[in-house]
Amino acid sequence: MPDYIVRPMTPMEVQTAIQWAADEGWNPGLADADSFLSVDPQGFWGGFLDGEMIASISVVNYDEVFAFLGFYIVRPEFRGEGLGLELWLTAIAHAGDRLVGLDGVVQEQENYRKSGFTLAYRNIRQHGSVAAVLAQLPTPRPEIAALSEISPQQLQYDRSVFPAPRDAFLQAWQTAPGHHARAVWDKGELRGYAVLRPCRDGYKIGPLFADNKEIARDLLAVVLDQVPANQRSQTVYLDTPDCNDSAMALAGELEMEPVFETARMYTGPAPDIDMTRIFGVTSFELG
Repeated sequence: MPDYIVRPMTPMEVQTAIQWAADEGWNPGLADADSFLSVDPQGFWGGFLDGEMIASISVVNYDEVFAFLGFYIVRPEFRGEGLGLELWLTAIAHAGDRLVGLDGVVQEQENYRKSGFTLAYRNIRQHGSVAAVLAQLPTPRPEIAALSEISPQQLQYDRSVFPAPRDAFLQAWQTAPGHHARAVWDKGELRGYAVLRPCRDGYKIGPLFADNKEIARDLLAVVLDQVPANQRSQTVYLDTPDCNDSAMALAGELEMEPVFETARMYTGPAPDIDMTRIFGVTSFELG
Protein backbone atom coordinates (compact mmCIF):
# COMPACT_ATOMS: atom_id res chain seq x y z
CA MET A 1 0.00 0.00 0.00
CA PRO A 2 1.31 3.48 -0.80
CA ASP A 3 2.31 5.49 2.29
CA TYR A 4 0.45 8.83 2.36
CA ILE A 5 1.10 11.39 5.09
CA VAL A 6 0.11 15.01 5.65
CA ARG A 7 2.54 17.32 7.45
CA PRO A 8 3.71 20.96 7.51
CA MET A 9 5.98 21.89 4.61
CA THR A 10 9.58 22.99 4.96
CA PRO A 11 10.54 26.37 3.43
CA MET A 12 11.98 24.56 0.40
CA GLU A 13 8.71 22.67 -0.04
CA VAL A 14 6.81 25.97 0.13
CA GLN A 15 8.97 27.07 -2.80
CA THR A 16 7.79 23.95 -4.64
CA ALA A 17 4.16 24.86 -3.93
CA ILE A 18 4.79 28.34 -5.31
CA GLN A 19 6.20 26.78 -8.47
CA TRP A 20 3.07 24.64 -8.76
CA ALA A 21 1.01 27.83 -8.46
CA ALA A 22 3.03 29.27 -11.33
CA ASP A 23 2.37 26.13 -13.36
CA GLU A 24 -1.37 26.58 -12.70
CA GLY A 25 -1.16 30.08 -14.20
CA TRP A 26 -1.59 31.93 -10.89
CA ASN A 27 1.55 34.00 -11.54
CA PRO A 28 3.09 34.29 -8.05
CA GLY A 29 5.67 36.91 -7.18
CA LEU A 30 9.38 36.23 -7.44
CA ALA A 31 10.00 36.80 -3.73
CA ASP A 32 6.72 35.63 -2.16
CA ALA A 33 7.91 32.75 0.02
CA ASP A 34 9.63 34.64 2.84
CA SER A 35 6.75 37.11 3.16
CA PHE A 36 4.15 34.34 3.25
CA LEU A 37 6.09 32.33 5.82
CA SER A 38 6.37 35.38 8.09
CA VAL A 39 2.67 35.03 8.96
CA ASP A 40 2.44 31.42 10.16
CA PRO A 41 5.31 29.06 9.25
CA GLN A 42 3.22 26.07 10.40
CA GLY A 43 0.32 27.02 8.14
CA PHE A 44 1.70 25.45 4.94
CA TRP A 45 0.80 21.79 4.54
CA GLY A 46 1.81 19.11 2.06
CA GLY A 47 0.48 15.70 1.16
CA PHE A 48 3.32 13.19 0.65
CA LEU A 49 2.91 9.89 -1.17
CA ASP A 50 5.80 7.51 -0.59
CA GLY A 51 7.87 10.52 0.46
CA GLU A 52 7.06 12.64 -2.61
CA MET A 53 4.95 15.80 -2.24
CA ILE A 54 1.88 15.49 -4.45
CA ALA A 55 -0.44 18.13 -2.94
CA SER A 56 -0.25 21.47 -1.12
CA ILE A 57 -2.44 23.86 0.83
CA SER A 58 -1.96 26.79 3.18
CA VAL A 59 -4.20 27.82 6.06
CA VAL A 60 -2.32 30.63 7.77
CA ASN A 61 -3.50 31.89 11.14
CA TYR A 62 -3.17 35.67 11.35
CA ASP A 63 -4.44 35.96 14.91
CA GLU A 64 -6.89 34.23 17.24
CA VAL A 65 -9.92 34.98 15.06
CA PHE A 66 -8.89 35.01 11.37
CA ALA A 67 -7.12 32.66 8.96
CA PHE A 68 -6.73 32.53 5.17
CA LEU A 69 -6.61 29.53 2.86
CA GLY A 70 -4.58 29.30 -0.34
CA PHE A 71 -2.24 27.16 -2.45
CA TYR A 72 -4.74 24.29 -2.61
CA ILE A 73 -3.19 22.25 -5.40
CA VAL A 74 -3.15 18.52 -6.11
CA ARG A 75 -0.83 17.43 -8.89
CA PRO A 76 -2.98 16.53 -11.91
CA GLU A 77 -2.08 12.84 -12.01
CA PHE A 78 -3.25 12.37 -8.39
CA ARG A 79 -6.58 14.20 -8.57
CA GLY A 80 -9.83 12.36 -7.90
CA GLU A 81 -8.30 9.90 -5.41
CA GLY A 82 -9.35 11.60 -2.17
CA LEU A 83 -5.81 12.63 -1.27
CA GLY A 84 -6.63 16.33 -1.49
CA LEU A 85 -9.58 15.95 0.90
CA GLU A 86 -7.42 14.49 3.66
CA LEU A 87 -4.97 17.36 3.21
CA TRP A 88 -7.83 19.89 3.22
CA LEU A 89 -9.33 18.55 6.46
CA THR A 90 -5.97 18.55 8.25
CA ALA A 91 -5.17 22.11 7.19
CA ILE A 92 -8.65 23.42 8.05
CA ALA A 93 -8.27 21.89 11.50
CA HIS A 94 -5.15 24.04 11.94
CA ALA A 95 -7.46 27.11 11.86
CA GLY A 96 -9.56 25.85 14.77
CA ASP A 97 -12.68 27.97 15.20
CA ARG A 98 -11.23 30.98 13.36
CA LEU A 99 -13.08 32.64 10.50
CA VAL A 100 -11.38 31.40 7.31
CA GLY A 101 -11.25 33.33 4.04
CA LEU A 102 -10.18 32.26 0.58
CA ASP A 103 -10.15 33.36 -3.05
CA GLY A 104 -11.66 30.45 -4.97
CA VAL A 105 -11.26 29.85 -8.68
CA VAL A 106 -14.54 29.75 -10.57
CA GLN A 107 -14.60 26.01 -11.21
CA GLU A 108 -14.18 25.20 -7.50
CA GLN A 109 -16.62 27.67 -5.98
CA GLU A 110 -19.43 25.13 -5.61
CA ASN A 111 -17.08 22.73 -3.80
CA TYR A 112 -16.10 25.51 -1.41
CA ARG A 113 -19.77 26.19 -0.71
CA LYS A 114 -20.23 22.54 0.18
CA SER A 115 -17.33 22.94 2.62
CA GLY A 116 -19.10 25.78 4.42
CA PHE A 117 -17.80 28.85 2.60
CA THR A 118 -20.12 31.70 1.59
CA LEU A 119 -19.57 34.16 -1.26
CA ALA A 120 -18.78 37.73 -0.17
CA TYR A 121 -17.71 39.34 -3.48
CA ARG A 122 -15.68 38.69 -6.60
CA ASN A 123 -12.11 39.80 -7.28
CA ILE A 124 -11.48 40.60 -10.93
CA ARG A 125 -7.90 40.37 -12.19
CA GLN A 126 -7.34 43.29 -14.57
CA HIS A 127 -4.32 43.60 -16.84
CA GLY A 128 -2.61 45.87 -19.34
CA SER A 129 0.91 46.78 -20.37
CA VAL A 130 2.86 48.97 -17.96
CA ALA A 131 3.41 51.56 -20.69
CA ALA A 132 -0.28 51.69 -21.67
CA VAL A 133 -1.45 52.08 -18.07
CA LEU A 134 1.16 54.73 -17.32
CA ALA A 135 -0.01 56.69 -20.36
CA GLN A 136 -3.44 57.07 -18.70
CA LEU A 137 -2.03 58.24 -15.37
CA PRO A 138 -0.88 61.63 -14.05
CA THR A 139 2.80 62.53 -13.83
CA PRO A 140 4.19 60.80 -10.72
CA ARG A 141 4.26 63.14 -7.74
CA PRO A 142 7.81 63.25 -6.31
CA GLU A 143 6.55 63.92 -2.78
CA ILE A 144 4.83 60.53 -2.53
CA ALA A 145 6.93 58.80 0.10
CA ALA A 146 8.64 55.44 0.02
CA LEU A 147 7.56 52.95 2.68
CA SER A 148 10.57 51.28 4.24
CA GLU A 149 9.40 50.83 7.84
CA ILE A 150 5.84 50.22 8.97
CA SER A 151 4.39 53.07 11.02
CA PRO A 152 1.54 53.23 13.55
CA GLN A 153 -0.49 55.10 10.93
CA GLN A 154 0.06 52.35 8.37
CA LEU A 155 -0.96 49.66 10.84
CA GLN A 156 -4.10 51.60 11.73
CA TYR A 157 -4.94 52.05 8.04
CA ASP A 158 -4.30 48.41 7.22
CA ARG A 159 -6.61 47.27 9.99
CA SER A 160 -9.45 49.21 8.37
CA VAL A 161 -9.08 47.11 5.18
CA PHE A 162 -7.88 43.71 6.43
CA PRO A 163 -9.53 41.46 9.02
CA ALA A 164 -6.49 40.91 11.26
CA PRO A 165 -3.15 42.41 12.34
CA ARG A 166 -0.33 41.46 9.95
CA ASP A 167 2.60 43.58 11.09
CA ALA A 168 5.39 41.11 10.27
CA PHE A 169 3.89 40.35 6.87
CA LEU A 170 3.63 44.03 5.93
CA GLN A 171 7.26 44.65 6.84
CA ALA A 172 8.42 41.62 4.84
CA TRP A 173 6.11 42.39 1.89
CA GLN A 174 7.08 45.98 1.32
CA THR A 175 10.83 45.39 1.72
CA ALA A 176 11.15 42.12 -0.25
CA PRO A 177 13.64 42.11 -3.15
CA GLY A 178 12.24 43.96 -6.13
CA HIS A 179 9.19 45.28 -4.28
CA HIS A 180 8.41 49.01 -4.32
CA ALA A 181 6.11 50.47 -1.66
CA ARG A 182 4.77 54.02 -1.71
CA ALA A 183 2.36 56.02 0.47
CA VAL A 184 0.32 59.20 0.17
CA TRP A 185 0.26 61.45 3.23
CA ASP A 186 -1.84 64.56 3.81
CA LYS A 187 -1.18 66.73 6.85
CA GLY A 188 0.39 63.84 8.69
CA GLU A 189 -2.43 61.44 7.88
CA LEU A 190 -1.97 58.35 5.73
CA ARG A 191 -4.40 58.40 2.80
CA GLY A 192 -3.32 55.24 1.01
CA TYR A 193 -0.43 53.00 0.03
CA ALA A 194 0.56 50.54 -2.67
CA VAL A 195 3.15 47.85 -3.34
CA LEU A 196 4.50 46.82 -6.75
CA ARG A 197 6.09 43.37 -6.98
CA PRO A 198 7.77 41.53 -9.85
CA CYS A 199 6.10 38.24 -10.80
CA ARG A 200 6.80 35.30 -13.08
CA ASP A 201 4.94 37.28 -15.73
CA GLY A 202 5.25 41.04 -15.44
CA TYR A 203 4.22 42.85 -12.26
CA LYS A 204 1.37 42.92 -9.77
CA ILE A 205 0.17 45.83 -7.71
CA GLY A 206 -1.16 44.75 -4.35
CA PRO A 207 -2.19 46.06 -2.07
CA LEU A 208 -3.58 49.22 -3.58
CA PHE A 209 -5.41 50.92 -0.72
CA ALA A 210 -6.63 54.50 -1.02
CA ASP A 211 -9.23 56.86 0.37
CA ASN A 212 -10.50 57.63 -3.13
CA LYS A 213 -9.90 57.05 -6.83
CA GLU A 214 -7.67 60.12 -7.27
CA ILE A 215 -5.27 58.93 -4.57
CA ALA A 216 -5.29 55.45 -6.10
CA ARG A 217 -4.32 56.99 -9.44
CA ASP A 218 -1.41 58.85 -7.85
CA LEU A 219 -0.18 55.68 -6.19
CA LEU A 220 -0.41 53.69 -9.40
CA ALA A 221 1.56 56.36 -11.23
CA VAL A 222 4.41 56.43 -8.73
CA VAL A 223 4.80 52.66 -8.27
CA LEU A 224 4.59 51.92 -12.00
CA ASP A 225 7.19 54.61 -12.59
CA GLN A 226 9.61 52.29 -10.74
CA VAL A 227 9.46 49.79 -13.62
CA PRO A 228 12.61 50.22 -15.75
CA ALA A 229 11.96 51.82 -19.14
CA ASN A 230 13.12 48.71 -21.00
CA GLN A 231 10.54 46.56 -19.16
CA ARG A 232 7.45 48.69 -19.66
CA SER A 233 6.13 46.50 -22.45
CA GLN A 234 5.51 43.87 -19.75
CA THR A 235 2.10 43.27 -18.21
CA VAL A 236 0.85 44.74 -14.96
CA TYR A 237 -1.97 43.06 -13.00
CA LEU A 238 -4.41 44.53 -10.49
CA ASP A 239 -6.96 42.45 -8.56
CA THR A 240 -10.03 44.63 -8.03
CA PRO A 241 -13.01 43.75 -5.80
CA ASP A 242 -16.19 44.10 -7.83
CA CYS A 243 -18.06 45.54 -4.84
CA ASN A 244 -15.88 48.68 -5.01
CA ASP A 245 -17.44 50.65 -7.87
CA SER A 246 -14.58 53.18 -7.86
CA ALA A 247 -11.98 50.43 -8.22
CA MET A 248 -13.82 48.86 -11.12
CA ALA A 249 -14.28 52.27 -12.76
CA LEU A 250 -10.58 53.07 -12.36
CA ALA A 251 -9.55 49.84 -14.08
CA GLY A 252 -11.88 50.70 -16.94
CA GLU A 253 -10.55 54.25 -17.24
CA LEU A 254 -7.03 52.84 -17.44
CA GLU A 255 -8.17 50.54 -20.26
CA MET A 256 -7.21 47.47 -18.27
CA GLU A 257 -9.08 44.32 -19.24
CA PRO A 258 -10.27 41.42 -17.07
CA VAL A 259 -8.34 38.19 -17.46
CA PHE A 260 -10.05 36.01 -14.83
CA GLU A 261 -11.90 36.19 -11.53
CA THR A 262 -12.00 34.60 -8.11
CA ALA A 263 -14.64 34.56 -5.40
CA ARG A 264 -13.76 35.91 -1.96
CA MET A 265 -15.50 33.50 0.37
CA TYR A 266 -15.64 33.09 4.16
CA THR A 267 -16.73 30.37 6.57
CA GLY A 268 -18.96 32.90 8.35
CA PRO A 269 -20.15 36.49 8.02
CA ALA A 270 -17.77 38.66 5.99
CA PRO A 271 -15.49 40.75 8.22
CA ASP A 272 -16.32 44.40 8.77
CA ILE A 273 -13.66 46.12 6.64
CA ASP A 274 -13.79 49.27 4.50
CA MET A 275 -14.18 47.90 0.98
CA THR A 276 -14.32 51.43 -0.48
CA ARG A 277 -10.59 51.77 0.25
CA ILE A 278 -9.60 48.50 -1.46
CA PHE A 279 -8.63 49.22 -5.08
CA GLY A 280 -6.40 46.14 -5.29
CA VAL A 281 -6.19 43.19 -2.91
CA THR A 282 -2.79 42.19 -1.53
CA SER A 283 -2.71 38.65 -2.90
CA PHE A 284 -5.03 35.77 -3.74
CA GLU A 285 -2.86 33.44 -1.66
CA LEU A 286 -2.93 35.26 1.71
CA GLY A 287 -5.76 37.74 1.33
